[in-house]
Amino acid sequence: MENTKKLVVYFTYTNNTKKIAEKIKAKLNCDILEIKPVKPYDTDYDTVVRLEQNNETAKKTPDIQSINVDFSKYDEIILGTPVWWYTIAPVIRTFLKQNDLSGKKIVPFATNGGWIGRTFQEIKELCPNSNIENEMNIVFEGSDMQTPEKEVENWINSL
Repeated sequence: MENTKKLVVYFTYTNNTKKIAEKIKAKLNCDILEIKPVKPYDTDYDTVVRLEQNNETAKKTPDIQSINVDFSKYDEIILGTPVWWYTIAPVIRTFLKQNDLSGKKIVPFATNGGWIGRTFQEIKELCPNSNIENEMNIVFEGSDMQTPEKEVENWINSL
């Protein structure tokens, strides 16, 4: 089985997205890449809310740490983002704007507290020449996953 063709790319703030990304990596035995902002977000959630709550309308693109990955090796990108104000996290927006994923299959998953809003729609807009499919919405309450574990496992197995 060819394992070098899939890459899990994710950003995490509370580690919920990281938990899912690591499950995928373990199950599929594929490569993984965490996207990190150059200037880390404050560890205080309320501060981040105050500073970032206009993200959806502002479409912020914070600087991200340099990525040393040859995306041409991968046919499929499994893309994980927390939902910030009903859309993708700004760090993921920066990643998608800076990297041409044309012709690739992108399988997005979103971790969130309830409503994903425009998350998957924005990914489609930022990757117009990619094949986006098999989206997965994974709901958490704090650090407790609300989406049934079996549902997440079945989704991962379908990848």
